[in-house]
Amino acid sequence: MSQLRETDVHAETLRRGEQEGGHSCPPNGGLENLPSVGDVAQTELGRLPADWRVGRFDSLFDVQQGRQVSKKNRIGDNQRPFLRTKNVFWNRLDLSDLDEMHFSEADESRLALKPDDLLICEGGDIGRTAIWRGVISRCYYQNHLHRARIRASEAADAQFVLFWLWYAFEFGNLYFGRGNVTTIPNLSQSKLRELPLAIPSLAEQRKIAAVLGLVQRAIEQQERLIALTTELKKALLHKLFTEGLHGEPQKQTEVGPVPESWEQRPLEKAGEVVYGIQAAVASNLKPVGTMILTNKNITLDGKIILEKINYFELQTKRHHETVLQKGDLLFNWRSGSKEHVGKTAYFDLAGEFVHSSFILRIRPSDEVTGRYLFYYLNFLRESGFFLKKQTFSVNAKFNKSAINELPTYLPGEEERRDIVTALDAVGKKLDALQVKRGLLEDLFRTLLHQLMTAQIRVYNLDLPGLEIAQ
Repeated sequence: MSQLRETDVHAETLRRGEQEGGHSCPPNGGLENLPSVGDVAQTELGRLPADWRVGRFDSLFDVQQGRQVSKKNRIGDNQRPFLRTKNVFWNRLDLSDLDEMHFSEADESRLALKPDDLLICEGGDIGRTAIWRGVISRCYYQNHLHRARIRASEAADAQFVLFWLWYAFEFGNLYFGRGNVTTIPNLSQSKLRELPLAIPSLAEQRKIAAVLGLVQRAIEQQERLIALTTELKKALLHKLFTEGLHGEPQKQTEVGPVPESWEQRPLEKAGEVVYGIQAAVASNLKPVGTMILTNKNITLDGKIILEKINYFELQTKRHHETVLQKGDLLFNWRSGSKEHVGKTAYFDLAGEFVHSSFILRIRPSDEVTGRYLFYYLNFLRESGFFLKKQTFSVNAKFNKSAINELPTYLPGEEERRDIVTALDAVGKKLDALQVKRGLLEDLFRTLLHQLMTAQIRVYNLDLPGLEIAQ
């Protein structure tokens, strides 16, 4: 299928899932000689279609662990790359950082990988699985990874089994308690071999894998677009704040080159700078009082996140003076991570919020100046300015007096507005890409759950043009 409209599939998925038992099947549903889709059987994995079977993992796969990483095993002249658990993610391998150790000829013969081998994490995020695609030659794997190889190609589809494991470990919680729990939870070879798998017909496995793979590829495309747009935004920040828009000569300053005509003033002249509330708020998670933003609520790219929010009861005049207004800037002046000092958010949330002591509030004189300073301060952080200027003891910091005196370079009002317009446009594009990625991830989770529990069947999905390997 050349293109999948994810919203159409999502709607169809939900519609099918709402039908009785999730198992209605149209005449000529697309697969021949299947029992009625309403026929179900109770299994150790729950209620599944009667035409699915349940089998042990080792009935389909040969399982083998890799070579132990040790000082002794690193010695030798046949150094070869090998995969560790840090290289294995759900449905993808990161081959950018491979370790090496000595592998004898016998080791290489025993541990040679073949396309469609599954690599399954024994520890950490146990069960996390990727498929080996043969991208590089003579690459092996350590003993904290299991290699699972299909015994018979007509019995199982590797991509389907990967998606099944993803569902079972991450969403369905089907294998809870099956790992060996010592000081570190792990999935031993014997435990992996006895895991039960839901096994539809090979044709249905392949079609399930194709549908889920299609959504995964759409997610990956969004991630590539997000990465490219993020790099574009960084490049644009640098160009605009060093060259401006009019191609004029530059002057050297302590923040780097800037257009010659830009006016310098200390930041306190462009906006009021105020410390936040000095109080212990880390454990104050009950929704009593006013929401208080801390440095953990600001991301490196200047977003405000509210996944974990603290509360504070305002008692004094000083407390009430920290109530935020739309258009305020939140500057993280102190952090345990040096790279986080200087991250700046633009406050535009509804509701009453205050800010904690590790955040300086900057209240600009007008909206355009506020948006300009938001981008300017994030540019200074991106360019490493705050890393050079901060002090570091237990925490890295760039205190209020330093931010008051921070040299701020301002173009004329019209150029300032044009710079903000350009950067806002890129920011909106990036936000739209991230929203779409989130929708696709929701779609994937919905499809993964409903296909693996047979609340919908693949031949109930109207996906014209979808090509399935036979």
